[in-house]
Amino acid sequence: MTDRVYLDWNATTPLRAEAKAAMAAAWELCGNPSSVHAEGRQARRLVEDARSAIAAAIGGRAQDVVFASGGTEANALALTPGLRRGGGKPVQRLLVSAIEHVSVLSGGRFAAEAIETVAVTPSGVLDLDDLHSKLADGSPALVSVMLANNETGALQPVREAAETIHATGGLLHVDAIQAFGKIPFDLRSLGADLVTLSAHKIGGPKGVGALILVEGVERLEPLLRGGGQELGRRAGTENVAGISAFGAATKAAIAGLSNDMARVRALRDRLEAGLSGVDGIIVFSNGVPRLPNTTLFTSPGLKAETAVIGFDLAGIAVSSGSACSSGKVQPSHVLAAMGFRPDLAQGAVRLSLGWSTSATDIDLAVKAWRKLANTLLRGGRNTA
Repeated sequence: MTDRVYLDWNATTPLRAEAKAAMAAAWELCGNPSSVHAEGRQARRLVEDARSAIAAAIGGRAQDVVFASGGTEANALALTPGLRRGGGKPVQRLLVSAIEHVSVLSGGRFAAEAIETVAVTPSGVLDLDDLHSKLADGSPALVSVMLANNETGALQPVREAAETIHATGGLLHVDAIQAFGKIPFDLRSLGADLVTLSAHKIGGPKGVGALILVEGVERLEPLLRGGGQELGRRAGTENVAGISAFGAATKAAIAGLSNDMARVRALRDRLEAGLSGVDGIIVFSNGVPRLPNTTLFTSPGLKAETAVIGFDLAGIAVSSGSACSSGKVQPSHVLAAMGFRPDLAQGAVRLSLGWSTSATDIDLAVKAWRKLANTLLRGGRNTA
């Protein structure tokens, strides 16, 4: 399938050569990283090297990185009632933006009656006025705001949100899974108290993620109990090969971030210029800062499921939204929160690019879109 074009990088990314090599090396080791003998120490070194690489990438401390089975578990671990920082009051309620990933919208271990949703603007950006209103009573809350939306790519005003949250004694959790490796950031610039990441969005393997805490965050209750792994915060023998590959992918992603994303942004702009040759095209969140690799678009009358199949038959892999909601017939909750009609939301198609995407890939996608538009949009519209 080497002749196919892969434009679904926000769902998952190809495995980087560096990550593959790290996994292969780890598979040669037999030691348990909790064992004190030489074999165990070898395995432990791989885990700790990865922990240090991930912490360094976002300006954190290695001892504050907690490895998990993926982004979903890391998010669930972060959403813990009773968290506090620096001796402050423990949080007992949770606020989540309306466009969060479903693993955050589920609320973790907060009771349903303790969860509130914060609105977003029609551009898909957190409504800071609504956040301020929901924090006006002064009681501390844990607030979860993603750094970049996985469907639209819209960047969120995390720093501004942090100032409001901390003024009321609350904590901020940032799901940075989709932004990591695509835009530069660090814990200080975010003002975050907890950040979650996932390996397979940056060229690492599926099935490994991380929660990073800011120094001073206390009372993190583990989801999994048993052994004392991860300083008692996540029981279970560490996935040495996956974690080592996560660290290798992190180093590669950060090293290439500036050059890769500048090139990708130019390709994204080329893509959107080509898509706009069809009358009525709508690119969601195109008026606000977005990830450099993401385009979510529709056109009146378009059915996403049919369009995705059409692209696939043309040899191009795209998505009808976030991977976790692909195949469902209901409209995207993200676009619904932005106020778009169900018929438009159901027609949204996402194309997302990555470090190996080429200009030829983009031109083939545009060519396929022009052909699909002529077929699917009631006999076609102007494709000049």
